[in-house]
Amino acid sequence: MNDSQVIAIAGEALWTALLVSAPILIVSLVIGVVVSIFQAMTQVNEATLTFVPKLLGVFAVSAIMGPWMIGTMVQYTHRIFATLPQAVR
Repeated sequence: MNDSQVIAIAGEALWTALLVSAPILIVSLVIGVVVSIFQAMTQVNEATLTFVPKLLGVFAVSAIMGPWMIGTMVQYTHRIFATLPQAVR
């Protein structure tokens, strides 16, 4: 296994991690911004107000996108195991 193969595997791992985590992170970010704007408009400064909507949003996205996320991780794992014999040479 040479340096370019290791870099390619690491790059693919980072890209897969970004791709899988993006839906949850985006929904959490959007909900946080919306709740922050609401708090700024109403001058309600409650720190725990953002927790419940973010939690519900993350659960909803996980339920909807979960099969795709798991499928993407399984495909990546299959590619890693398929290229493992070539990397050992």
